[in-house]
Amino acid sequence: MAQSTARPASGDSTTRSRTHTWEAPTTYLDAGDRPGLELVRLSLDGHLPSAPICGTLGFRLVEADEGRAAFEGDPGEHLFNPMGTVHGGFLATLLDSALGTAVMTTLPAGRAYTTVQLGVNMVRPVFGDTPALRCEGTVLHVGRTTATAEARVTGTADGRLYAHGTTTCLVFDAPRAG
Repeated sequence: MAQSTARPASGDSTTRSRTHTWEAPTTYLDAGDRPGLELVRLSLDGHLPSAPICGTLGFRLVEADEGRAAFEGDPGEHLFNPMGTVHGGFLATLLDSALGTAVMTTLPAGRAYTTVQLGVNMVRPVFGDTPALRCEGTVLHVGRTTATAEARVTGTADGRLYAHGTTTCLVFDAPRAG
């Protein structure tokens, strides 16, 4: 499981330091011939490690069901852009994670996906002191070669909409591990 800390560096109140640790990445290909929902639930339960990007950006998988996945993330000043707001890439990555994981929950064993299109709409700024955000992705369509999904990022404290997005994923036969 990823762990992260942030603190002033060297006693200087303007300089910060952030470190995190993560488990060696395990791809779903390494976890055997299991359907997507089972693999996602193994990750949710801690039997498979989270993707390192979760610790890097400070978000985590919190729910998964057939055709649906939810992540929660913690904004902070370490994610700032030059304008002093949280970089849009944080929201885009949070959306991409929920969208792709929602698609994964629908795939049978031996099938995989990759994002080929990501549409992101940010509707309000995220600041360093914005409380945790929740992103829920829902599958709209899964076919033999493509899948689509939509997601919303809302505040866990106030339910306000911060961003929404869509994806198109390519669905393909997963390469065999080994």
